[in-house]
Amino acid sequence: MENYRVIEVKEAVRANNDRRADELRAKLKARGQLLINLMSSPGSGKTTVLARTIEALSGEMKIAVMEADIDSDVDAAAISATGAKVIQLHTGGMCHLDASMCEQGLDGLDAHEADLIVLENVGNLVCPAEFDTGAAVNATILSVPEGDDKPLKYPLMYQVCDVVLVNKIDVLPYFDFDLDACRANVEKRHPGARVIPVCAKTGEGMDEWYRWLRDQVAAHKA
Repeated sequence: MENYRVIEVKEAVRANNDRRADELRAKLKARGQLLINLMSSPGSGKTTVLARTIEALSGEMKIAVMEADIDSDVDAAAISATGAKVIQLHTGGMCHLDASMCEQGLDGLDAHEADLIVLENVGNLVCPAEFDTGAAVNATILSVPEGDDKPLKYPLMYQVCDVVLVNKIDVLPYFDFDLDACRANVEKRHPGARVIPVCAKTGEGMDEWYRWLRDQVAAHKA
């Protein structure tokens, strides 16, 4: 008879995280606050999209931001310039945030009056998708230079996301990127997920993203 046990630690850790995430979601819902987990690969334009969004909507709602990075405060400094309340979260080398880390960030942010809280997750298409942060909505950005096949290569990211922003559409003429194929690939991973083509730099398509956000915030408060 074997004198040791085998424990599936991965499953246990995920189960504990999922419980904490559900508790955090319920707490934020009770406050009427919408938390969005914004994910993507590095360089896709998360911070630029976020800064432009804050500038467009700050007169309508109170927005706060948690910037997650392995190191540095570059993104927090950029968002701070918009006037939004922001906190920088250093993950200490970890490539994602989980529910406990997100809750620590929220405590430090102290944004109880915010209508919308955005977690800009660590730039990575794998690990952030694996951990429930407690957000009510998951969003990802796919930039045109990355290619329209990203949903096929990184399936979990697109399975967990409710909305996909296809950013940098101003460079579509210069890349072999098929927007219809991209939509079809997202649909394969998450039927019904919203796909919104945008250019954060020029503002093209951003109005549709703003409308979607307004609807999400209103529905969460209802």
